[in-house]
Amino acid sequence: MDWGTELWDQFEVLERHTQWGLDLLDRYVKFVKERTEVEQAYAKQLRSLVKKYLPKRPVKDDPESKFSQQQSFMQILQEVNDFAGQRELVAENLSVRVCLELAKYSQEMKQERKMHFQEGRRAQQQLENGLKQLENSKRKFERDCREAEKAAQTAERLDQDINATKADVEKAKQQAHLRSHMAEESKNEYAAQLQRFNRDQAHFYFSQMPQIFDKLQNMDERRATRLGAGYGLLSEAELQVVPIIAKCLEGMKVASDAVDAKNDSQVLIELHKSGFARPGDVEFEDFSQPMNRAPSDSSLGTPSDGRPELRGPGRSRTKRWPFSKKNKTVVTEDFSHLPPEQQRKRLQQQLEERNRELQKEVDQREALKKMKDVYEKTPQMGDPASLEPQITETLSNIERLKLEVQKYETWLAEAESRVLSNRGDSLSRHTQPPDPPASAPPEDSNHNSQDKEGSEERPSEEGQDTPIYTEFDEDFEEEPACPIGHCVAIYHFEGSSEGTISMAEGEDLSLMEEDKGDGWTRVRRKQGGEGYVPTSYLRVTLN
Repeated sequence: MDWGTELWDQFEVLERHTQWGLDLLDRYVKFVKERTEVEQAYAKQLRSLVKKYLPKRPVKDDPESKFSQQQSFMQILQEVNDFAGQRELVAENLSVRVCLELAKYSQEMKQERKMHFQEGRRAQQQLENGLKQLENSKRKFERDCREAEKAAQTAERLDQDINATKADVEKAKQQAHLRSHMAEESKNEYAAQLQRFNRDQAHFYFSQMPQIFDKLQNMDERRATRLGAGYGLLSEAELQVVPIIAKCLEGMKVASDAVDAKNDSQVLIELHKSGFARPGDVEFEDFSQPMNRAPSDSSLGTPSDGRPELRGPGRSRTKRWPFSKKNKTVVTEDFSHLPPEQQRKRLQQQLEERNRELQKEVDQREALKKMKDVYEKTPQMGDPASLEPQITETLSNIERLKLEVQKYETWLAEAESRVLSNRGDSLSRHTQPPDPPASAPPEDSNHNSQDKEGSEERPSEEGQDTPIYTEFDEDFEEEPACPIGHCVAIYHFEGSSEGTISMAEGEDLSLMEEDKGDGWTRVRRKQGGEGYVPTSYLRVTLN
Protein backbone atom coordinates (compact mmCIF):
# COMPACT_ATOMS: atom_id res chain seq x y z
CA MET A 1 0.00 0.00 0.00
CA ASP A 2 1.26 3.40 -0.94
CA TRP A 3 0.19 7.00 -0.50
CA GLY A 4 -0.28 7.62 -4.23
CA THR A 5 -3.00 4.97 -4.44
CA GLU A 6 -4.69 5.08 -1.06
CA LEU A 7 -4.32 8.80 -0.25
CA TRP A 8 -4.72 10.26 -3.74
CA ASP A 9 -7.16 12.91 -2.48
CA GLN A 10 -5.38 13.75 0.85
CA PHE A 11 -2.91 16.35 -0.28
CA GLU A 12 -3.38 18.57 2.78
CA VAL A 13 -3.20 15.60 5.15
CA LEU A 14 0.11 14.53 3.69
CA GLU A 15 1.36 18.10 3.91
CA ARG A 16 0.55 18.24 7.63
CA HIS A 17 1.97 14.78 8.34
CA THR A 18 5.30 15.40 6.67
CA GLN A 19 5.61 18.75 8.44
CA TRP A 20 4.89 17.02 11.77
CA GLY A 21 7.62 14.45 11.03
CA LEU A 22 10.20 17.15 10.39
CA ASP A 23 9.10 19.02 13.53
CA LEU A 24 9.56 15.81 15.54
CA LEU A 25 13.07 15.41 14.11
CA ASP A 26 13.91 18.99 15.11
CA ARG A 27 12.47 18.44 18.59
CA TYR A 28 14.66 15.37 19.08
CA VAL A 29 17.74 17.27 17.94
CA LYS A 30 16.91 20.02 20.43
CA PHE A 31 16.38 17.42 23.17
CA VAL A 32 19.76 15.80 22.51
CA LYS A 33 21.44 19.21 22.42
CA GLU A 34 20.05 20.04 25.85
CA ARG A 35 21.07 16.58 27.02
CA THR A 36 24.67 17.25 25.93
CA GLU A 37 24.59 20.53 27.84
CA VAL A 38 23.47 18.63 30.94
CA GLU A 39 26.29 16.10 30.48
CA GLN A 40 28.86 18.83 29.97
CA ALA A 41 27.68 20.72 33.04
CA TYR A 42 27.73 17.48 35.06
CA ALA A 43 31.26 16.68 33.92
CA LYS A 44 32.39 20.24 34.64
CA GLN A 45 30.96 20.10 38.14
CA LEU A 46 32.63 16.75 38.77
CA ARG A 47 36.00 18.08 37.62
CA SER A 48 35.58 21.17 39.80
CA LEU A 49 34.70 18.94 42.73
CA VAL A 50 37.80 16.81 42.17
CA LYS A 51 39.99 19.90 41.85
CA LYS A 52 38.54 21.28 45.08
CA TYR A 53 39.55 18.19 47.07
CA LEU A 54 42.93 17.57 45.50
CA PRO A 55 45.84 18.40 47.84
CA LYS A 56 47.40 21.80 47.32
CA ARG A 57 50.93 20.59 47.93
CA PRO A 58 52.85 18.28 45.59
CA VAL A 59 52.73 14.60 46.52
CA LYS A 60 56.45 14.46 47.32
CA ASP A 61 56.06 17.34 49.81
CA ASP A 62 52.89 16.02 51.41
CA PRO A 63 53.52 13.52 54.24
CA GLU A 64 49.83 12.61 54.28
CA SER A 65 50.21 11.09 50.82
CA LYS A 66 52.04 8.15 52.41
CA PHE A 67 48.91 6.94 54.19
CA SER A 68 46.81 4.33 52.43
CA GLN A 69 43.67 6.27 53.36
CA GLN A 70 44.93 9.35 51.51
CA GLN A 71 46.18 7.28 48.58
CA SER A 72 42.79 5.58 48.27
CA PHE A 73 41.05 8.94 48.42
CA MET A 74 43.35 10.28 45.69
CA GLN A 75 42.57 7.20 43.60
CA ILE A 76 38.84 7.75 44.08
CA LEU A 77 39.26 11.38 43.00
CA GLN A 78 41.15 10.19 39.93
CA GLU A 79 38.42 7.68 39.10
CA VAL A 80 35.77 10.38 39.51
CA ASN A 81 37.81 12.60 37.21
CA ASP A 82 37.98 9.77 34.65
CA PHE A 83 34.24 9.27 35.07
CA ALA A 84 33.76 12.97 34.27
CA GLY A 85 35.86 12.46 31.16
CA GLN A 86 33.51 9.68 30.04
CA ARG A 87 30.52 11.98 30.53
CA GLU A 88 32.28 14.55 28.34
CA LEU A 89 32.84 11.82 25.75
CA VAL A 90 29.11 10.98 25.80
CA ALA A 91 28.29 14.65 25.31
CA GLU A 92 30.77 14.95 22.44
CA ASN A 93 29.45 11.84 20.67
CA LEU A 94 25.85 13.00 21.01
CA SER A 95 26.73 16.48 19.81
CA VAL A 96 28.57 15.26 16.71
CA ARG A 97 26.65 12.13 15.73
CA VAL A 98 23.15 13.28 16.65
CA CYS A 99 22.88 17.05 16.88
CA LEU A 100 25.08 18.04 13.96
CA GLU A 101 24.26 15.17 11.61
CA LEU A 102 20.51 15.09 12.28
CA ALA A 103 20.25 18.88 12.06
CA LYS A 104 21.96 18.75 8.67
CA TYR A 105 19.72 15.86 7.59
CA SER A 106 16.63 17.80 8.72
CA GLN A 107 17.58 20.71 6.47
CA GLU A 108 17.98 18.33 3.53
CA MET A 109 14.57 16.79 4.24
CA LYS A 110 12.94 20.22 4.39
CA GLN A 111 14.37 21.14 1.01
CA GLU A 112 13.22 17.87 -0.52
CA ARG A 113 9.73 18.20 0.97
CA LYS A 114 9.46 21.76 -0.30
CA MET A 115 10.43 20.64 -3.82
CA HIS A 116 7.82 17.82 -3.88
CA PHE A 117 4.98 20.01 -2.67
CA GLN A 118 5.90 22.78 -5.10
CA GLU A 119 5.70 20.21 -7.88
CA GLY A 120 2.31 19.04 -6.59
CA ARG A 121 0.96 22.60 -6.38
CA ARG A 122 2.12 23.33 -9.93
CA ALA A 123 0.26 20.23 -11.14
CA GLN A 124 -2.86 21.33 -9.23
CA GLN A 125 -2.60 24.80 -10.69
CA GLN A 126 -2.33 23.43 -14.20
CA LEU A 127 -5.40 21.23 -13.67
CA GLU A 128 -7.35 24.15 -12.24
CA ASN A 129 -6.37 26.28 -15.25
CA GLY A 130 -7.59 23.50 -17.56
CA LEU A 131 -10.88 23.35 -15.64
CA LYS A 132 -11.33 27.11 -15.99
CA GLN A 133 -10.71 26.90 -19.72
CA LEU A 134 -13.24 24.06 -19.92
CA GLU A 135 -15.81 26.14 -18.03
CA ASN A 136 -15.18 29.12 -20.29
CA SER A 137 -15.63 27.06 -23.48
CA LYS A 138 -18.73 25.48 -21.99
CA ARG A 139 -20.29 28.86 -21.19
CA LYS A 140 -19.38 30.14 -24.67
CA PHE A 141 -20.97 27.10 -26.26
CA GLU A 142 -24.06 27.59 -24.17
CA ARG A 143 -24.25 31.28 -25.04
CA ASP A 144 -23.72 30.65 -28.77
CA CYS A 145 -26.42 27.99 -28.76
CA ARG A 146 -28.91 30.41 -27.19
CA GLU A 147 -27.94 33.10 -29.69
CA ALA A 148 -28.32 30.65 -32.62
CA GLU A 149 -31.72 29.48 -31.39
CA LYS A 150 -32.86 33.06 -30.95
CA ALA A 151 -31.65 34.00 -34.44
CA ALA A 152 -33.44 30.98 -35.95
CA GLN A 153 -36.70 31.94 -34.24
CA THR A 154 -36.39 35.52 -35.48
CA ALA A 155 -35.78 34.37 -39.08
CA GLU A 156 -38.74 32.00 -38.90
CA ARG A 157 -41.04 34.73 -37.55
CA LEU A 158 -40.02 37.20 -40.26
CA ASP A 159 -40.43 34.51 -42.90
CA GLN A 160 -44.09 34.04 -41.86
CA ASP A 161 -44.74 37.75 -41.48
CA ILE A 162 -46.46 39.04 -44.68
CA ASN A 163 -45.50 42.55 -43.84
CA ALA A 164 -41.77 41.75 -43.68
CA THR A 165 -39.72 42.64 -46.66
CA LYS A 166 -37.74 40.08 -48.51
CA ALA A 167 -34.51 41.81 -47.57
CA ASP A 168 -35.34 41.56 -43.87
CA VAL A 169 -36.13 37.89 -44.21
CA GLU A 170 -32.87 37.19 -46.04
CA LYS A 171 -30.91 39.15 -43.47
CA ALA A 172 -32.59 37.25 -40.64
CA LYS A 173 -31.83 33.93 -42.30
CA GLN A 174 -28.18 34.88 -42.78
CA GLN A 175 -27.90 35.93 -39.14
CA ALA A 176 -29.48 32.63 -38.01
CA HIS A 177 -27.10 30.72 -40.21
CA LEU A 178 -24.10 32.67 -38.78
CA ARG A 179 -25.19 32.07 -35.21
CA SER A 180 -25.73 28.40 -35.92
CA HIS A 181 -22.20 28.20 -37.36
CA MET A 182 -20.71 29.93 -34.34
CA ALA A 183 -22.57 27.58 -32.02
CA GLU A 184 -21.15 24.64 -33.94
CA GLU A 185 -17.63 25.99 -33.58
CA SER A 186 -18.14 26.56 -29.86
CA LYS A 187 -19.42 23.05 -29.59
CA ASN A 188 -16.33 21.65 -31.26
CA GLU A 189 -14.07 23.82 -29.08
CA TYR A 190 -15.91 22.76 -25.93
CA ALA A 191 -15.65 19.10 -26.92
CA ALA A 192 -11.92 19.44 -27.60
CA GLN A 193 -11.36 21.30 -24.31
CA LEU A 194 -13.33 18.68 -22.43
CA GLN A 195 -11.32 15.88 -23.99
CA ARG A 196 -8.06 17.68 -23.15
CA PHE A 197 -9.16 18.33 -19.55
CA ASN A 198 -10.23 14.74 -19.00
CA ARG A 199 -6.87 13.60 -20.29
CA ASP A 200 -5.03 16.04 -18.00
CA GLN A 201 -7.22 15.12 -15.05
CA ALA A 202 -6.56 11.42 -15.55
CA HIS A 203 -2.85 12.11 -15.78
CA PHE A 204 -3.04 14.24 -12.62
CA TYR A 205 -4.89 11.70 -10.48
CA PHE A 206 -3.48 8.45 -11.84
CA SER A 207 0.11 9.35 -12.66
CA GLN A 208 1.42 12.76 -11.66
CA MET A 209 0.13 13.13 -8.09
CA PRO A 210 0.65 9.43 -7.17
CA GLN A 211 4.30 9.80 -8.16
CA ILE A 212 4.65 12.92 -6.02
CA PHE A 213 2.90 11.23 -3.09
CA ASP A 214 5.14 8.18 -3.47
CA LYS A 215 8.20 10.43 -3.34
CA LEU A 216 6.83 12.05 -0.19
CA GLN A 217 6.19 8.63 1.29
CA ASN A 218 9.74 7.55 0.49
CA MET A 219 11.09 10.77 2.00
CA ASP A 220 9.04 10.39 5.17
CA GLU A 221 10.02 6.74 5.61
CA ARG A 222 13.70 7.64 5.22
CA ARG A 223 13.25 10.40 7.78
CA ALA A 224 11.58 8.02 10.23
CA THR A 225 14.32 5.43 9.74
CA ARG A 226 17.03 8.02 10.33
CA LEU A 227 15.20 9.28 13.40
CA GLY A 228 15.01 5.73 14.75
CA ALA A 229 18.76 5.37 14.22
CA GLY A 230 19.19 8.66 16.10
CA TYR A 231 17.22 7.20 18.99
CA GLY A 232 19.63 4.28 18.99
CA LEU A 233 22.66 6.58 19.06
CA LEU A 234 21.44 7.90 22.41
CA SER A 235 21.86 4.49 24.02
CA GLU A 236 24.89 3.57 21.92
CA ALA A 237 26.78 6.59 23.22
CA GLU A 238 26.12 5.37 26.76
CA LEU A 239 27.03 1.76 25.98
CA GLN A 240 30.38 2.82 24.55
CA VAL A 241 31.49 4.27 27.88
CA VAL A 242 29.97 1.56 30.07
CA PRO A 243 33.20 -0.55 30.15
CA ILE A 244 35.31 2.46 31.12
CA ILE A 245 32.77 3.58 33.72
CA ALA A 246 32.73 0.02 35.07
CA LYS A 247 36.52 0.21 35.39
CA CYS A 248 36.19 3.53 37.21
CA LEU A 249 33.75 1.99 39.66
CA GLU A 250 35.97 -1.06 40.01
CA GLY A 251 38.90 1.26 40.70
CA MET A 252 36.89 2.94 43.45
CA LYS A 253 36.18 -0.49 44.96
CA VAL A 254 39.86 -1.39 44.77
CA ALA A 255 40.73 1.92 46.43
CA SER A 256 38.30 1.21 49.26
CA ASP A 257 39.83 -2.24 49.78
CA ALA A 258 43.35 -0.77 49.76
CA VAL A 259 42.87 1.09 53.03
CA ASP A 260 45.24 -0.59 55.50
CA ALA A 261 44.82 0.71 59.05
CA LYS A 262 47.80 -1.22 60.43
CA ASN A 263 50.07 0.01 57.67
CA ASP A 264 48.91 3.59 58.22
CA SER A 265 49.80 3.27 61.88
CA GLN A 266 53.25 2.08 60.92
CA VAL A 267 53.61 4.93 58.42
CA LEU A 268 52.71 7.42 61.14
CA ILE A 269 55.44 5.91 63.31
CA GLU A 270 58.00 6.15 60.51
CA LEU A 271 57.05 9.74 59.72
CA HIS A 272 57.07 11.15 63.22
CA LYS A 273 59.26 8.87 65.31
CA SER A 274 61.73 11.25 66.95
CA GLY A 275 64.31 8.74 68.15
CA PHE A 276 64.63 10.48 71.51
CA ALA A 277 65.11 8.35 74.59
CA ARG A 278 62.20 8.36 76.99
CA PRO A 279 62.74 10.72 79.94
CA GLY A 280 63.84 9.20 83.21
CA ASP A 281 61.92 9.26 86.43
CA VAL A 282 61.66 12.54 88.29
CA GLU A 283 63.93 12.39 91.29
CA PHE A 284 62.70 13.02 94.82
CA GLU A 285 63.75 16.36 96.27
CA ASP A 286 63.84 16.13 100.06
CA PHE A 287 63.19 19.57 101.58
CA SER A 288 62.56 18.14 105.09
CA GLN A 289 66.26 17.57 105.87
CA PRO A 290 68.20 20.77 105.28
CA MET A 291 71.52 19.13 106.02
CA ASN A 292 74.61 19.24 103.93
CA ARG A 293 75.49 15.94 102.44
CA ALA A 294 78.85 14.95 101.28
CA PRO A 295 79.05 15.14 97.51
CA SER A 296 78.40 11.76 95.99
CA ASP A 297 77.09 10.19 92.88
CA SER A 298 73.62 9.98 94.39
CA SER A 299 70.75 11.53 92.49
CA LEU A 300 70.15 13.87 95.48
CA GLY A 301 72.63 16.55 96.46
CA THR A 302 72.53 19.63 98.70
CA PRO A 303 74.35 22.71 97.43
CA SER A 304 75.80 25.41 99.63
CA ASP A 305 72.59 27.41 99.80
CA GLY A 306 70.76 24.53 101.48
CA ARG A 307 68.48 23.71 98.57
CA PRO A 308 68.55 20.16 97.27
CA GLU A 309 69.87 19.76 93.78
CA LEU A 310 68.40 17.32 91.29
CA ARG A 311 70.93 15.07 89.65
CA GLY A 312 70.92 12.02 87.43
CA PRO A 313 69.21 11.15 84.22
CA GLY A 314 65.94 12.80 85.19
CA ARG A 315 67.53 16.22 85.69
CA SER A 316 67.31 17.43 82.13
CA ARG A 317 64.02 19.20 81.62
CA THR A 318 64.61 19.59 77.90
CA LYS A 319 63.85 15.94 77.33
CA ARG A 320 60.31 16.29 78.63
CA TRP A 321 59.26 17.51 75.20
CA PRO A 322 55.55 16.60 75.41
CA PHE A 323 55.06 19.31 77.99
CA SER A 324 57.37 21.97 76.61
CA LYS A 325 56.55 24.75 74.18
CA LYS A 326 58.08 24.48 70.73
CA ASN A 327 60.48 27.24 69.93
CA LYS A 328 61.16 28.52 66.46
CA THR A 329 63.91 26.32 65.04
CA VAL A 330 66.63 27.32 62.63
CA VAL A 331 66.93 24.91 59.68
CA THR A 332 70.45 23.56 59.34
CA GLU A 333 72.07 21.74 56.48
CA ASP A 334 72.68 18.58 58.52
CA PHE A 335 69.08 18.69 59.84
CA SER A 336 70.33 18.73 63.42
CA HIS A 337 67.28 20.82 64.29
CA LEU A 338 65.14 17.69 63.79
CA PRO A 339 64.71 14.75 66.18
CA PRO A 340 67.32 12.02 65.67
CA GLU A 341 65.09 9.61 63.74
CA GLN A 342 63.73 12.32 61.45
CA GLN A 343 67.25 13.68 60.98
CA ARG A 344 68.43 10.24 59.92
CA LYS A 345 65.60 9.91 57.37
CA ARG A 346 66.16 13.35 55.89
CA LEU A 347 69.89 12.73 55.61
CA GLN A 348 69.15 9.37 53.98
CA GLN A 349 66.91 11.11 51.43
CA GLN A 350 69.51 13.77 50.70
CA LEU A 351 72.18 11.10 50.30
CA GLU A 352 70.00 9.17 47.87
CA GLU A 353 69.34 12.33 45.84
CA ARG A 354 73.05 13.16 45.70
CA ASN A 355 73.85 9.61 44.63
CA ARG A 356 71.28 9.79 41.87
CA GLU A 357 72.64 13.13 40.69
CA LEU A 358 76.16 11.74 40.84
CA GLN A 359 75.19 8.68 38.79
CA LYS A 360 73.46 10.93 36.27
CA GLU A 361 76.58 13.09 35.91
CA VAL A 362 78.78 9.99 35.57
CA ASP A 363 76.49 8.62 32.87
CA GLN A 364 76.53 11.94 31.09
CA ARG A 365 80.31 12.03 31.21
CA GLU A 366 80.48 8.55 29.68
CA ALA A 367 77.99 9.56 27.01
CA LEU A 368 79.99 12.67 26.17
CA LYS A 369 83.15 10.60 25.90
CA LYS A 370 81.44 8.19 23.55
CA MET A 371 80.11 11.05 21.47
CA LYS A 372 83.58 12.58 21.37
CA ASP A 373 84.96 9.26 20.12
CA VAL A 374 82.27 9.17 17.44
CA TYR A 375 83.10 12.73 16.38
CA GLU A 376 86.80 11.88 16.21
CA LYS A 377 86.11 8.82 14.04
CA THR A 378 83.51 10.59 11.86
CA PRO A 379 84.34 14.33 11.78
CA GLN A 380 81.36 15.10 9.56
CA MET A 381 79.05 14.41 12.52
CA GLY A 382 80.55 17.18 14.68
CA ASP A 383 83.59 18.86 16.19
CA PRO A 384 85.12 16.95 19.17
CA ALA A 385 86.44 20.18 20.65
CA SER A 386 82.87 21.50 21.04
CA LEU A 387 82.26 18.86 23.72
CA GLU A 388 85.18 19.88 25.94
CA PRO A 389 83.23 22.58 27.90
CA GLN A 390 80.47 20.11 28.68
CA ILE A 391 82.97 17.43 29.75
CA THR A 392 84.78 19.92 32.00
CA GLU A 393 81.52 21.05 33.57
CA THR A 394 80.45 17.43 34.12
CA LEU A 395 83.75 16.60 35.84
CA SER A 396 83.35 19.63 38.09
CA ASN A 397 79.85 18.53 39.02
CA ILE A 398 81.07 15.01 39.77
CA GLU A 399 83.75 16.29 42.16
CA ARG A 400 81.26 18.56 43.88
CA LEU A 401 78.71 15.78 44.26
CA LYS A 402 81.34 13.35 45.59
CA LEU A 403 82.20 15.84 48.33
CA GLU A 404 78.53 16.29 49.16
CA VAL A 405 77.98 12.52 49.26
CA GLN A 406 80.94 12.13 51.61
CA LYS A 407 79.61 14.93 53.81
CA TYR A 408 76.11 13.43 54.01
CA GLU A 409 77.52 9.95 54.67
CA THR A 410 79.42 11.32 57.66
CA TRP A 411 76.36 13.11 59.00
CA LEU A 412 74.23 10.01 58.42
CA ALA A 413 76.65 7.79 60.31
CA GLU A 414 76.58 10.18 63.25
CA ALA A 415 72.78 10.38 63.17
CA GLU A 416 72.43 6.58 63.06
CA SER A 417 74.79 6.21 65.98
CA ARG A 418 72.72 8.70 67.98
CA VAL A 419 69.50 6.87 67.12
CA LEU A 420 70.93 3.53 68.21
CA SER A 421 72.37 5.11 71.35
CA ASN A 422 69.03 6.63 72.30
CA ARG A 423 67.27 3.31 71.71
CA GLY A 424 69.81 1.50 73.87
CA ASP A 425 69.48 4.06 76.68
CA SER A 426 65.70 3.87 76.56
CA LEU A 427 65.66 0.08 76.64
CA SER A 428 68.19 -0.15 79.46
CA ARG A 429 66.33 2.43 81.53
CA HIS A 430 63.04 0.60 81.30
CA THR A 431 64.51 -2.88 81.57
CA GLN A 432 65.43 -2.34 85.19
CA PRO A 433 63.45 0.38 86.99
CA PRO A 434 65.39 2.58 89.47
CA ASP A 435 65.07 2.05 93.21
CA PRO A 436 63.09 4.46 95.41
CA PRO A 437 64.86 7.74 96.22
CA ALA A 438 65.50 6.81 99.88
CA SER A 439 67.64 3.86 98.89
CA ALA A 440 68.83 5.06 95.54
CA PRO A 441 72.19 3.57 94.54
CA PRO A 442 75.07 5.80 93.55
CA GLU A 443 74.68 7.50 90.19
CA ASP A 444 77.77 5.95 88.64
CA SER A 445 76.77 2.41 89.53
CA ASN A 446 73.26 2.95 88.20
CA HIS A 447 74.63 4.49 85.03
CA ASN A 448 77.12 1.67 84.54
CA SER A 449 74.42 -0.95 84.98
CA GLN A 450 72.29 0.87 82.41
CA ASP A 451 75.20 1.06 79.99
CA LYS A 452 75.82 -2.63 80.45
CA GLU A 453 72.22 -3.53 79.86
CA GLY A 454 72.04 -1.08 76.97
CA SER A 455 75.06 -2.72 75.40
CA GLU A 456 73.36 -6.07 75.72
CA GLU A 457 70.15 -4.81 74.14
CA ARG A 458 71.80 -2.67 71.45
CA PRO A 459 72.81 -5.50 69.10
CA SER A 460 69.23 -6.71 68.86
CA GLU A 461 68.01 -3.18 68.17
CA GLU A 462 70.72 -2.66 65.61
CA GLY A 463 69.85 -5.94 64.07
CA GLN A 464 66.28 -4.75 63.65
CA ASP A 465 67.37 -1.55 61.95
CA THR A 466 69.97 -3.13 59.70
CA PRO A 467 67.53 -4.85 57.27
CA ILE A 468 65.83 -1.51 56.62
CA TYR A 469 68.99 0.16 55.37
CA THR A 470 70.28 -3.01 53.74
CA GLU A 471 67.04 -3.50 51.84
CA PHE A 472 67.02 0.10 50.68
CA ASP A 473 70.66 -0.01 49.61
CA GLU A 474 70.08 -3.21 47.67
CA ASP A 475 67.07 -1.68 45.90
CA PHE A 476 69.05 1.41 45.08
CA GLU A 477 71.95 -0.58 43.68
CA GLU A 478 69.69 -2.77 41.54
CA GLU A 479 67.57 0.08 40.21
CA PRO A 480 69.81 0.99 37.20
CA ALA A 481 69.65 -2.62 35.97
CA CYS A 482 65.88 -2.54 35.65
CA PRO A 483 64.32 -1.09 32.47
CA ILE A 484 62.72 2.29 33.02
CA GLY A 485 60.55 2.00 29.93
CA HIS A 486 60.43 0.56 26.44
CA CYS A 487 61.04 1.94 22.98
CA VAL A 488 60.64 1.05 19.32
CA ALA A 489 63.29 1.61 16.66
CA ILE A 490 61.98 3.99 14.01
CA TYR A 491 65.02 3.51 11.73
CA HIS A 492 67.70 0.92 11.23
CA PHE A 493 71.02 1.65 12.97
CA GLU A 494 74.40 -0.07 12.65
CA GLY A 495 76.30 0.22 15.92
CA SER A 496 79.86 0.18 14.58
CA SER A 497 81.45 2.42 17.24
CA GLU A 498 82.48 1.27 20.69
CA GLY A 499 79.61 1.41 23.18
CA THR A 500 76.89 1.50 20.53
CA ILE A 501 74.58 -1.35 19.54
CA SER A 502 72.83 -2.23 16.29
CA MET A 503 69.05 -2.33 15.96
CA ALA A 504 66.56 -3.11 13.21
CA GLU A 505 63.67 -0.91 12.15
CA GLY A 506 60.55 -1.72 14.20
CA GLU A 507 62.50 -3.66 16.84
CA ASP A 508 61.20 -3.50 20.43
CA LEU A 509 63.86 -2.53 22.96
CA SER A 510 64.06 -2.04 26.72
CA LEU A 511 64.90 1.50 27.83
CA MET A 512 67.76 1.35 30.35
CA GLU A 513 68.79 5.00 30.51
CA GLU A 514 67.32 8.24 29.20
CA ASP A 515 69.06 10.72 26.97
CA LYS A 516 71.42 12.86 29.07
CA GLY A 517 71.34 15.69 26.59
CA ASP A 518 74.00 14.26 24.28
CA GLY A 519 71.59 12.69 21.78
CA TRP A 520 72.27 9.06 22.81
CA THR A 521 70.04 6.63 24.75
CA ARG A 522 71.08 3.35 26.37
CA VAL A 523 68.87 0.37 25.44
CA ARG A 524 68.82 -3.41 25.81
CA ARG A 525 67.83 -5.86 23.09
CA LYS A 526 65.55 -8.80 23.85
CA GLN A 527 68.07 -11.31 22.56
CA GLY A 528 70.78 -9.78 24.72
CA GLY A 529 73.20 -6.96 24.36
CA GLU A 530 73.16 -3.44 25.69
CA GLY A 531 74.48 -0.19 24.30
CA TYR A 532 73.80 3.31 23.02
CA VAL A 533 71.72 4.29 19.99
CA PRO A 534 70.68 7.74 18.64
CA THR A 535 67.69 9.12 20.53
CA SER A 536 66.18 10.48 17.31
CA TYR A 537 65.98 6.91 15.99
CA LEU A 538 63.60 5.86 18.81
CA ARG A 539 60.00 6.24 19.92
CA VAL A 540 60.29 6.13 23.71
CA THR A 541 57.64 5.28 26.32
CA LEU A 542 58.56 5.60 30.01
CA ASN A 543 57.10 3.34 32.67
